[in-house]
Amino acid sequence: MRMSELYAVGEKAEIGSYTFTEENIVRFATRYDPQRFHVDKEAAKDTLFGDLCASGWHTTAAWMRTFLAFWERQSAALAQNGQTSPNLGPSPGFQKLQWLRPVFAGDVVSYSVAFLSSRALASRPGWHLNTILCEGVNQNGHAVIRFESSVLEFG
Repeated sequence: MRMSELYAVGEKAEIGSYTFTEENIVRFATRYDPQRFHVDKEAAKDTLFGDLCASGWHTTAAWMRTFLAFWERQSAALAQNGQTSPNLGPSPGFQKLQWLRPVFAGDVVSYSVAFLSSRALASRPGWHLNTILCEGVNQNGHAVIRFESSVLEFG
């Protein structure tokens, strides 16, 4: 089964949520994005954010983690119905990444994905390049992240 057979263009799927705690914000930022508003609650008070907030890369990584768990559940559900899930490969990249508002400790971000398009790759018969819209909203319904991703499908 191909992704374009599984999802209609524009169809959005809620893929799960992630809770940003002070501990995981600081742990991620200390390792990957050690700016003061991500690693030091007191220092963050004197920044434009006014409080400790998650790195945008953290919100992006949480989307990926949530998507992988969703795709595993989706594949298992298809298998139970005797169907084969699309064989998704790596992403050759993304575009239009937007961190729309800060994510603070205690925020719960709900992530989604929407299928946008698919095109066959002339250079690789049987392969397709899918484009998906990836989004996240906080517990108040405010958009916090949005980007478009390309995903290879093969087999």
